[in-house]
Amino acid sequence: MKDFKKGLRLGVPIGLGYLSVSFAFGILAVSKGLLWWQAVIISMTTVTSAGQLAAVDIMTAPFRYAEMLLSQFTINIRYSFMSVSLSQKASAEFTGIKRWLLGFFMTDEIFAVASTQKEVSSKLFSGLAVMPYLGWTTGTLLGSILGNVLPQIVMNALNVAIYGMFIAIVVPDAKKSIKLLTVVALSIGISFAFYYIPALKAVSSGITVCICAITAALFGALIFPIKEDNGDE
Repeated sequence: MKDFKKGLRLGVPIGLGYLSVSFAFGILAVSKGLLWWQAVIISMTTVTSAGQLAAVDIMTAPFRYAEMLLSQFTINIRYSFMSVSLSQKASAEFTGIKRWLLGFFMTDEIFAVASTQKEVSSKLFSGLAVMPYLGWTTGTLLGSILGNVLPQIVMNALNVAIYGMFIAIVVPDAKKSIKLLTVVALSIGISFAFYYIPALKAVSSGITVCICAITAALFGALIFPIKEDNGDE
C-alpha cells in the first residue's frame, strides 16, 4: 500500500498536465465531427496524445483501416521500447499478467517518472497510472462537452493547445542539440512539402505522419548514430 500511495503522489503532476492537454483533444475531436462519448471512449482505450491526434482525421473518413494501422504502429511503437527499458527496473513480483495489464498505461511521462525510481513494483506503477488516466479521460470529457457551448473564438484557440504541447516537448531539447534540431527540421520540411506541393497534397494525413516520422528517424539514426559505451558506433 505504501508503494501505491507513492505512485499516486508521483502521478498527480502528470494527471494535471494531461487534464489540460486532453481538454484540447476533446474540443478537437468534436470539431472534427465525433460525438462526445466517442471522444471519451477513444481516450479511455488508447491513452496516447500523438496517436489520438493523428487518428481523428482518419476516423472521420470511411475505410481507411490500413492507414490507421500503419500510422498508429509508427507513432506508438516507442511504448514497446519504453516498456522493455523499464522492465530492467521491475521488481521480482512485477511479472506475467501484471505487465500485460499495466503496460496499457505506459506513456512518455509515466515512463520518465518511473525510470527515476530505483525499483518499480506493480503497486507503485499502478498508483502512478491512476491520476494520469483519470486526468486524460476527464479532460477529454470536459473538452468534448464544453466544445459545444464555448464561443467559437475560444474553441479555435484551444484547438491549437495540443500542438503547443508537442512544441513544448521538442523545443527545449532541440535548442541544446544541433543533431536533434536537424532531425526535427527535416521532419517539418517533409511535412511542409506534403502540405504545399500539389502533387503530394493528395496523400492522406495518416500516411504523411508515417513518412515524416520514419524518414526523419532513419536520417537521424544513419547520420547521427549514438555511440555505445565501448566507443563503437
